[in-house]
Amino acid sequence: MTTLRFFAAARAAVGTDETTTSAPTLDDALRAVPAADAERWTALQERCSYLVDGVTTRDRSTSLVGVGTVDVMPPFAGG
Repeated sequence: MTTLRFFAAARAAVGTDETTTSAPTLDDALRAVPAADAERWTALQERCSYLVDGVTTRDRSTSLVGVGTVDVMPPFAGG
């Protein structure tokens, strides 16, 4: 089971801090998220970067087999 953690605008679009998934790929997991604002969530996924067990990727075909945590990081200002 993989935990998806949502930050900033992603958290606002999804409506929760985290959820779990058994999806085989990042794309499958993202598509299955029951978002509070589905239209915003769909648009936002294209702009996010993802930390898959601490490794940054934008490749949504990334396998989640054996992955513990994915952080969903939308673009944001500041440091």
